Amino acid sequence: MKTARVIKICLGLVAVALMAACSTPRDKVCESPYAQSPQYKGCGFRNMDNPDALPAQSTLKIYWRMLTETKVSTVPVDAIPMQPLSRTQLDALDGTRNHVVRLGHSSHLLKLRGSYWLIDPVFSERTSPLQWIGPKRFHPTPIALTELPEIEGLVLSHDHYDHLDTATIAYLNGKVKRYFVPLGIGRRLQGMGVAAERITELDWWQTQVQGGVTLTATPAQHFSGRTLSDRDETLWASWVIQSGDQRIFYSGDSGYFPGFKQIGTRFGGFDLALMENGAYDSYWPAVHMTPEQTLQAFQDIKGKTLYGVHNSTFDLAFHRWQDPLERLAALADHNNIELATPLIGEVLTVGQARTNVQWWKGLR
Repeated sequence: MKTARVIKICLGLVAVALMAACSTPRDKVCESPYAQSPQYKGCGFRNMDNPDALPAQSTLKIYWRMLTETKVSTVPVDAIPMQPLSRTQLDALDGTRNHVVRLGHSSHLLKLRGSYWLIDPVFSERTSPLQWIGPKRFHPTPIALTELPEIEGLVLSHDHYDHLDTATIAYLNGKVKRYFVPLGIGRRLQGMGVAAERITELDWWQTQVQGGVTLTATPAQHFSGRTLSDRDETLWASWVIQSGDQRIFYSGDSGYFPGFKQIGTRFGGFDLALMENGAYDSYWPAVHMTPEQTLQAFQDIKGKTLYGVHNSTFDLAFHRWQDPLERLAALADHNNIELATPLIGEVLTVGQARTNVQWWKGLR
C-alpha cells in the first residue's frame, strides 16, 4: 500500500511537470539572447493577448487532483489497432507526392516529395523524465527507430516530454540533417548532443527553406518547461509546412486563440491540418482545445482535411481515451468536414481520396 502511494505521488509530480497550466507572472527584466523577440517579456516567453482565455486552476489544485481523483476509462482495455510499417514500404511511396504517417500521439513521419521529415518524434515507452514511471504508451510504434531512413528535417513544437523525447533525439543524432525549433529549444538539443550548426531556431512568423520544403513557425497558445523551475524559458509554436503546391499545418499544443484566424488569413488555407485533439480539461482550458474548439480552429485556418492528433497513445488527462475521437467525428459529420483519423502506422497521401475508418468503435 505504501509503495502504491509513493508511485501515485511520483506520477502526480510528473503530471504537474507535464501539464501545469498556471504560474505566477514574472515582471522583472532579465538578460536573455531572446529579449528582442516580441514573445519574450519579463523573464520568459508569453502568449499573445487573449482576453477570452479562461483561467486555469492553480498548480496545487491540479497536483492534488492528480493524486486523489480516480481516472475512469482513460487507458484502453483492448489493443489499439495498428498498421506496421517497414522501410521498404516507406521507400516505395511515390516520391512526387506528400505523405504523412501517424506514429502515435503527435509524432509523425512525413515523406515530402522524396525526402523524409519528423514532427515531434517520441519513440520511448513513457513520456516522462524517468522511464520507470509516468504515462506509458498504449501501443508500440508502427516502425522501429532502427528502421527510419535518413531525415532531412526534424520539427519540434515545444519542449514538453510528450513532444521532445531525449532518447529519441539521442538515437537520431547524426541521422538528421537539420532541426527546426522555436526559440530556446536549441540549447535543449545541444544538451542532448546535437551539434549547434544543425539547429535552426525560429520565432513566430519566421521562415526557412530546407531541401525544397518551406517551414514557418507560427503562433500557438501554450507554455513550456521540462521541470518545475524552468517554466516558459523556451518558446512554443505551431508550424506551416509547404511542399510543392501543398500546405500542411501542424497546431502543436494549443488552446483556442485568435492566432488561428491570423494564420488562416496570412496563408489562405491548408490542404491538410494536423490539429490538437486530446488531453483537454476544465482545469487547464487555455492550453489544450476541446474537440469543439479544434473544429473552430480548423475552420479559422481554412483547412480542407481535418486530421486529429494528440490522442490515442498516452494517458495525459481525465477524459475517456475515446472521447476526442468520438466528439470530433460527430462534429465533422455534422459540419460536413472531411475528417482524417488514421490508424497508427497508416499512410495518408495529401490530396488523395481515402476512406476514413472510425477504428475506435467497439473498443473498450
